[in-house]
Amino acid sequence: MNDIATALDETQATASRHALLRERYGAAWSPAQGAHDAAVNEVIATLLRHRSVRAYADRALPDDILETIAAAAQSAPTSSNLQAWSVVAVRDAERRARLASFAGNQRHVAKAPLLLVFIADLSRLRRVSDVEQMPGDGLEFLEAFLVGVADAAFAAQNTVVALESLGLGCCYIGGMRNQPEAVAQELGLPKEAFAVFGLTIGYPDPDVVTDVKPRLPAPLVLHEERYQAETAEALADYNASMSAFQQMQQMPESGWTGQASRRVRGAEALSGRDRLASALAELGFGLK
Repeated sequence: MNDIATALDETQATASRHALLRERYGAAWSPAQGAHDAAVNEVIATLLRHRSVRAYADRALPDDILETIAAAAQSAPTSSNLQAWSVVAVRDAERRARLASFAGNQRHVAKAPLLLVFIADLSRLRRVSDVEQMPGDGLEFLEAFLVGVADAAFAAQNTVVALESLGLGCCYIGGMRNQPEAVAQELGLPKEAFAVFGLTIGYPDPDVVTDVKPRLPAPLVLHEERYQAETAEALADYNASMSAFQQMQQMPESGWTGQASRRVRGAEALSGRDRLASALAELGFGLK
C-alpha cells in the first residue's frame, strides 16, 4: 500500500450533520425545528472539520505528495482557462527560515516540513503574448491581477481540501504579503508575479490538540435575494461563542468584534501591508 493510500485509511469517519454543524458554529447554532439529521459524505465532513494546524509531528511526508496536490490544485476553476497562478514548493530549511523572517517570524513557517507559496502569476501570460506577438495590454489592468489572485486562491483551497483528506494539516500564511519584494527576490519571481500567501504543511503534532474555530452564524453571511445587515443580537451570540472558544484554547478573550475591529483599525495593524499598492507597482503590475 502506498503512502497516500495509507494516509487515506487514517482519516476520520464521517459524523452526523448536526454534530458537524454544531462543532463548526459553536453555541450560536441550533438545528431548525424539524430539521433531519443524517450522516454526511467524507467531502463535506472534511470541509466542516477544517482547522489551522501550526504544530507538526516529526514525520516525513509521503513521497508522492507534491504530484498529488499539484494535480488537485490544478483541478480548481480558473478564469477563462488563463491559469494565471503558480506555486513554489519550499523544502529547504534555510530558505523557509528566511521566508519566516519576512512573514512576521511565525515559527511554523520555519518548522513545517513543506511550505507552498501561491503566486498570482501574470508573467507567463506576458511571455505567451510575446511568443504570439500580441501586445498583452490587458495584463496592465486591475482585472488581470484579480484573476491571478482568484486563481491562486482557488488552487490553494483545493490543495487544503486534498491535504486534509489525507490526514495532513496546514495553515495559510498571509504574512507573505508583509514584505512582498523580499519574498519575490528569495523565490526568484519574475516581474508581474506576486506571492499571495503561503501554506505550511505537515502531519499534525498529536500532542497539540486544536479545536474547530466557530464561524459567524450562517444567516450573517448567507443572504437570500437581497443583502441584510447583521443584528447586534447575532453578533453578541457569536462573541459569546468565540469567547468560549478562546477560553478553551487558553487565548486572550475578546470575542470576535473586538479582535476583528483591532485588526482593521489602521495602517499600524497591517504589518507592512499598508504599502501593498506601491509594492505591486515595484513588482511590475499596472493595476489600471
